[in-house]
Amino acid sequence: MLIIPVKEGESIEKALKKYKKKFERTGTMKQLRARQKFTKPSVENREMRLKAIYRNQMFGSEE
Repeated sequence: MLIIPVKEGESIEKALKKYKKKFERTGTMKQLRARQKFTKPSVENREMRLKAIYRNQMFGSEE
């Protein structure tokens, strides 16, 4: 549950903006989307390995 402290005289728009930013930082939507489908651990590991190889090729060979 997100708790947003609202100061006296603070506008609703500003409080809403704080809420949206905090909601985005917690990663709630990303987690909900990930839970909609089950991916096998072996598939997740393969994807992580492929991403690491890609990142290493793109940024690892800068000397």
